[in-house]
Amino acid sequence: MDVGGGSQGPARKPGAAFRMGSALKALRGPLKRFSSDARGEVAVLFGLMALALFMMIGLAVDYGRYVNARSQTIAATDAAVLAGARALQTNGGDQTAALKVAQAYYDQATKNRISLNNDTIEFSVTDNSTAVVTTGNATLPTPFMGLAGTTSLPVLHKDGSDYSKAVLAVGGNAELNLEISMMLDVTGSMRGQKLTDMKSAASDLVNIVVWKDQSKFTSKLAIVPFAYDVRLPTAAFKKATGTTDTSEPCVVERTGSKKYADDAPQSGQYVLVHNSESTKKKKTTYTPTCDLDSEAEVLPLTNEKQTLLDKISGLDTYGSTAGHIGTAWAWYMLSPNWSSLWSSSSKPAAYGTENLKKIAVLMTDGEYNTQYTSKGVPDDSRSLTYCPDAANGCSSDQATSLCDSMKAKGIEVYTVGFQLDNQLAKDTLKACATDASHFYNSTTGDALKAAFRDIALKISTLYLSQ
Repeated sequence: MDVGGGSQGPARKPGAAFRMGSALKALRGPLKRFSSDARGEVAVLFGLMALALFMMIGLAVDYGRYVNARSQTIAATDAAVLAGARALQTNGGDQTAALKVAQAYYDQATKNRISLNNDTIEFSVTDNSTAVVTTGNATLPTPFMGLAGTTSLPVLHKDGSDYSKAVLAVGGNAELNLEISMMLDVTGSMRGQKLTDMKSAASDLVNIVVWKDQSKFTSKLAIVPFAYDVRLPTAAFKKATGTTDTSEPCVVERTGSKKYADDAPQSGQYVLVHNSESTKKKKTTYTPTCDLDSEAEVLPLTNEKQTLLDKISGLDTYGSTAGHIGTAWAWYMLSPNWSSLWSSSSKPAAYGTENLKKIAVLMTDGEYNTQYTSKGVPDDSRSLTYCPDAANGCSSDQATSLCDSMKAKGIEVYTVGFQLDNQLAKDTLKACATDASHFYNSTTGDALKAAFRDIALKISTLYLSQ
C-alpha cells in the first residue's frame, strides 16, 4: 500500500548508485596516469633524433673525406706546377717536357689519396710561357649526401680561384730590379730571314722582362745595334769622344790603359771616332764617318716597352762585324761610370745596388772580323787572329778581354750565336759568357727565339701566385 497516494516504478536495488560511483572513482587514477604517459612520444622523438644524428654523422664523414681529398689535391697541384715551371726554367723552354714533369709530380703525390671520380686534372703553360697552371678538376663521391640528392662534389672550386699556378717572376714580381743591355748584330750577313728571326727573338725577351707596374721595382733595357761601328746620340757622342764635330756620330774602340775598363770618358781615355782615311798630295786626312744610320742609334736604358719594340723593329743591316765595339757599349750602357752620357731616367745604378741585377746579352751571327788603328780607321787585316796594325789587336781578343772586365764588375753575361760556322766565333762567345749555361749556339730561327726566351726564364724567380 502506497502511503503517499502516488504510484511508483519498480524499486531499485539498494546501493547500485553507490557502487557505480565507486567504480568511476576507481578508474579515474589509471585513466589519469594513462593520459599523462609520454613514453610513446619519446620513442617517436628518439627515432627522429636518431635519424637526424645518423644524417649528421654521414654528412660529417662525407665532409671529412672532401676536406682530406681537397687538401691532398691542392698540395699535389702546388708541387706539380712548381716542378713544371722549374723544368721550363732549366730545360731551354721545352713546354712538352715541362708538362710531363708536372703531370708526373701530380700522379706521384696523389697515389695514396682517397679515390675520386673523373679526375681530369692536367697542366698547361700560359702567360707567354712564363707560368704553369692547373686545368681540369676531379669529383669526390658522397654517398651520405646522396640521400639528399648530392652524389658528388668537385674537389676544386669551379671558378678556378684555388687552381695552382706557378709563375716565373721576372724582376718586379720577384722583388728585383733589372738593367739589361742587348747587343744585336745588324751586319750584312744578317740580311733577310735572319734579321727577321733576330727581331722576333729580341722582341720576345722585351715582352717578358718589361712588366707593366714599374712603381716599386723597375726593369730597364738598352739596345746596342752594331756592325762596322756603333752610332750614338749626339750629346752622348760628344761626351764619349771629346769632340764637337757631331756630323757623323759613330765610334769605335778606346785605346790606352783604359781600353778594357769602364772608367768614365775623359781626356786620355775617350773612345775613338770612326774615321775614313784619304790621301791627296801626300797628305792624309781623317773624316768622321758612319756605317750605321740613325735608326740603328743605340737606345739607353728605358722601361718604355713600345720604345724598345720600335727600336728593334726599325733595324736594318750594314757592313762588317766589329763585335768588340758592340761588347764595349753593351757594358757602358750598364756602367754607372758612363751615366753622364744619359738623361736621368736612363742612368745605370751603382754596382752592388741592393736587389739589382745587371745583365748583358751579346748576340752575333759570325766571327768578329773588323778592328781599328789608333786613328779610328779599319786596319784592313785579312786575318782573324793576327792584326798587327790594329791599335788593340784583333776584334775577338778585344771582346774577350772586355767580357772578362765586365764580369769582374758583377755583370751577368749571356752570349747567343746564330748559325755560327766558325770555331773562333764559338770560342769567343763561350769565353765571353758567364759560364757554359750562359752560351747558346742557335741553328734556326726557332732556336734563336728559344734562346732569348730561355734567358728571360733564367732571369726569373719562381713562386706560386695562387
